[in-house]
Amino acid sequence: QRVSVEVLDHLEHLALVDFRDAEGVQRLQKAVQFADQLQEVNTDGIEPMDSVLEDRCLYLREDDVTEGNCTKELLENAREKVEEYFVAPPGNIPLPKLGERETFLQGS
Repeated sequence: QRVSVEVLDHLEHLALVDFRDAEGVQRLQKAVQFADQLQEVNTDGIEPMDSVLEDRCLYLREDDVTEGNCTKELLENAREKVEEYFVAPPGNIPLPKLGERETFLQGS
């Protein structure tokens, strides 16, 4: 199954990943083929699960704050910040326009 230009454009904007080269498109197509195998699994009569750990008792612990008031030190680790907030992801990748990619995908 081929990945359309529109789907590729949508995925790039959602994931901020550049699929501009042949290797990236090929890797994406293999991932889609692998995921398509799930459609062949018969799930008739199988109840959906809330968690893969449904059969275990999950214990909650107390959330005790042992350190704090270190905003200044933490923000020193940021590549870019605005006021007292991290800017993420740092340096979004520039994505090509839809028309620029069409000719590349036709050859893949």
